[in-house]
Amino acid sequence: MQDTDTFRADTRAWLQANCPESMRQPITPDEMVWSGSSVRFGSEDQRLWFERMRDRGWFAPGWPAALGGGGLTPRQARIVEEEMLRLGCRQPQFNLGVWMLGPVLLELGTEAQKQEHLVPMMQGRARWCQGFSEPNAGSDLASLKTAARIEDNGDFVINGSKIWTSYGDAADWMYALVRTDPTARKQEGISFVLIDMKSPGITVKPIELISGKSSFCEVFFDEVRVPARQLVGPLHGGWTVAKKLLQHERAAMSKFSEGSAPSHDALAVARPYLFDADGTLLEPVWRDRLAALLMDSQAFGLTHQRVLEQAMARMDVSGPSSIMKLVQTEQEVAKYELLMQVMGQRGLSWEGDEFSSQEHDIGRLWLLSKTYTIAGGSSEVQLNIIAKRVLGLPG
Repeated sequence: MQDTDTFRADTRAWLQANCPESMRQPITPDEMVWSGSSVRFGSEDQRLWFERMRDRGWFAPGWPAALGGGGLTPRQARIVEEEMLRLGCRQPQFNLGVWMLGPVLLELGTEAQKQEHLVPMMQGRARWCQGFSEPNAGSDLASLKTAARIEDNGDFVINGSKIWTSYGDAADWMYALVRTDPTARKQEGISFVLIDMKSPGITVKPIELISGKSSFCEVFFDEVRVPARQLVGPLHGGWTVAKKLLQHERAAMSKFSEGSAPSHDALAVARPYLFDADGTLLEPVWRDRLAALLMDSQAFGLTHQRVLEQAMARMDVSGPSSIMKLVQTEQEVAKYELLMQVMGQRGLSWEGDEFSSQEHDIGRLWLLSKTYTIAGGSSEVQLNIIAKRVLGLPG
């Protein structure tokens, strides 16, 4: 096995030789490549970068090579991420299956499930969505009512609906929580199943967001049949499976911050409005607010790196991991609030007006940032979880 320094040097050289220059630039929403049965590329460079990383197994460097992963140690996999970040490499593909469901299947899935689902993930052929929240079961997820009737042969027949399903209209598969025992205590009567989105009886309706974007959907199930082999974990034991997956959800959302998802450098956007040509700060009152924002961002990045290192050392990181999603999303809101105030009416511009693309994107992402504090567990729910499970405070 290569020593760490040699592996880092080889990784850096490979990335420099194989990541096209255009794939080292800040990304926009339209340039995000989502894996799936209908994967689309906006340029030849996108296709090349996707295929090169896929063929090297670096969609998931730490997964077993037999399943299409890179077969690397946890430390080596982190080095790949660090070197991609250092070079500014974009994620070659976005895939919630790889980042969230995949680790759960590696731990709890049967060998047949791993072959059926993990291999297509590593080939970029399957796009996944999450079916957890329901119209009356969002923050109180255990109150979900989508029901799965169990047939004599063990198959499930599902009726009900899910809401706030990100990209449900584009997904090939859904991992979902369904109620399989209506008589049990609400957390104990839930199962975790995998659903083919092409199954008869599924209807998907997009939901328009405040930003004008329709990435969220409502999904309806009418006598949808799911084979027994698509049950993950024990029957009625889905709540435990879901808790494991939500730990990876926090990590997945952190991945979006590592040079992957559309965002903005606060200093770069604010500079034309706050500094004159020779670099003098025009509005001293903004100094503390901008500096505090940048310091918080740096502190979050260092904390994220520390938690990853502790996890690789097999230390308990459940406490700090619980704060990652809360802090990151609240920081995004604070950043865009500040940028909107700095830019004034120019920040309210939209697509098609006379302002530059960077400027007219601010208003949209300012609105979109509000949704980050709700998706994946609202900030209020996260604070309750931290208070009870991390700090041990009474209810």
